[in-house]
Amino acid sequence: MYLCTDNLSNKTMRKMIAILVSLGLTIVASADTVGILREETMQNLKENILPFWMEKAVDPAGGFYGMVFNDGKVVENAPKGAVLNARIIWTFSKAYRLDRQEKYKLMANRAADYYILHFVDTTYGGVFWQVDSEGHPKDMTKQTYACAFGIYGLAEHFRATGDRRSLEAALKLYSTLEEKVHDKIGMGYIESFQRDYLKASLIGVDGQADASKTMNTHIHLLEAFTTLYQVWPDAGLRENLKELLNILQTRLYSAQRNHLILYCDDNWNPIGETDSYGHDIETSWLMSEAAAVIGDPVLKKQVDGQAVKMTRTALKEGLNAEGVMLYEKTPKGMSKKVSWWPQCETIIGCVNAWQLTGDPLFLDVALKNWTYVKTHFVDNERGGWFKELSEDGLPLNVPKVSEWNCPYHNSRLAFELAERLK
Repeated sequence: MYLCTDNLSNKTMRKMIAILVSLGLTIVASADTVGILREETMQNLKENILPFWMEKAVDPAGGFYGMVFNDGKVVENAPKGAVLNARIIWTFSKAYRLDRQEKYKLMANRAADYYILHFVDTTYGGVFWQVDSEGHPKDMTKQTYACAFGIYGLAEHFRATGDRRSLEAALKLYSTLEEKVHDKIGMGYIESFQRDYLKASLIGVDGQADASKTMNTHIHLLEAFTTLYQVWPDAGLRENLKELLNILQTRLYSAQRNHLILYCDDNWNPIGETDSYGHDIETSWLMSEAAAVIGDPVLKKQVDGQAVKMTRTALKEGLNAEGVMLYEKTPKGMSKKVSWWPQCETIIGCVNAWQLTGDPLFLDVALKNWTYVKTHFVDNERGGWFKELSEDGLPLNVPKVSEWNCPYHNSRLAFELAERLK
């Protein structure tokens, strides 16, 4: 850079030099942080997360165990959940797409085969919520949340392997949602049904009574449809994506508070007052991703603005002094729960916000959070990650493999950083 200094005072020159030096230091610091985040999360993925699931979770009788404790003990008769199994499909399909190792493809194929055979309901459509340890239907409730993950995993499997059976299964699930679940008048998707898609007073996946349209289901429909659209660019699916973004900009979002609204009834009337920091920051980058795939620059600008606001608010309200993202705040106060998945979403959300704004604060938060994660959540002795910690950072006796503990959030952390921080 050349500076014309003829008409500058010494004081002004000193200020300019200080600014340039500070910018240089910021650039160097950012480069160091980027390298640490990218390399360490990928190393953890390849040497810890994926090996743990390949070695500890595979059920020789078929599919994957429904429960494995922290010490590696398997509960052989534990039921198998649709969400867990769909997330395993997604994880190893994505791993194979980015790193063409045959062992990842074998795991992805095993997961997809088992899922299509045992979880997909060929009579009424959709997926069973749960099968028993031998693969027979156990809980035949139709949760839209589970169907979303089926689409997400199967679409990624097709994207990675070209297996058209997975694409066809994903499209059938999508068709079922559009025919039986989509509220085409009031917008959005209904949460829960009986097996035959008759509506009943069923509790959704978050356990909130009377909530028929929820944030959690809609954000995962967004990511599922985003992935499906990349392998099947259908015009109707594109409109569904735009509708979901609109819902997350209006019906399920408080612009005054920069928080998502978790629960609503059929008519979008809010139920309860809970702020979920992990979901807020997860949704921020999922919205940016969906808007980019749609390809509408005006929509992308709107969504990115909301994403940054949501991220800043989550960091301001949800981070503790150690840089850990706390779970949620209810009318009873702040939850003391320290869970693995909000940390993964915090790091991705911060990197997304940094890419949108250039603000180094976001990278600083991401690095501090990752430093805590690798120290407290990663189990370097037995492999995998702990699901929950006590307030002082000690692992709780919660299974590493369960209906809700999967390789999806922490593997996605490494995948996203690998792609974003090339």
